[in-house]
Amino acid sequence: MIKVVLADDQALLRGTLRYLLSREAGMEVVGEASEGGEAIALAVEARADLVIMDIRMPGMDGLEATRKLKEALPACKVLILTTFELDEYVFEALRAGASGFLGKGVEPVDLLNGIRTVAAGESLLSPAATKALIARFRESPGNPPRYGLERLADLTPREREVLSLVAWGLSNDDISLRLHLSPHTVKTHINRTMSKLGVSDRAQLVVIAYETGLVRPGER
Repeated sequence: MIKVVLADDQALLRGTLRYLLSREAGMEVVGEASEGGEAIALAVEARADLVIMDIRMPGMDGLEATRKLKEALPACKVLILTTFELDEYVFEALRAGASGFLGKGVEPVDLLNGIRTVAAGESLLSPAATKALIARFRESPGNPPRYGLERLADLTPREREVLSLVAWGLSNDDISLRLHLSPHTVKTHINRTMSKLGVSDRAQLVVIAYETGLVRPGER
């Protein structure tokens, strides 16, 4: 059972989402919040698996709420729902610990599939879409690097290589072919890299790859 908290200041949207999820086997809405602080409290109390988070809310917005939620309940995933699918706030949400995002005009079946994907620990964005989004904002002078390569000091050379390929938008199968490794070995390298870097999904690996300078926009 995937336990979900809905965080959006539009009651109608929360009601629609609650109805949709209530009809889906394996999903349960365990709380509704109209602002970020309330969402955090509900998620922690219910030990929620996932929060569907709006960015723009009164009081504590979705960005701050995502950061604080990941500190309070690291295992809880955050799926951002936004009106603008290339909103600059989406990049900041990924930095804060969100696992991906969808536009509010998404089809119901895609939302349900997205919830399962994020709850399983994967990035909701395709690797290529994640790379394109992050590259767009890493090129902005308003987003200077946050880390040096010392952030990657615990990674083996092979793990760094795999991390670079993840950030370039390659799937596990693509990486497998490129490095002549089995898909299982690639997955093992990615899981170990996540563990060493203290992240829980592919989107966060891409953020770190760009923000350490391991990968730079336009390189390939």
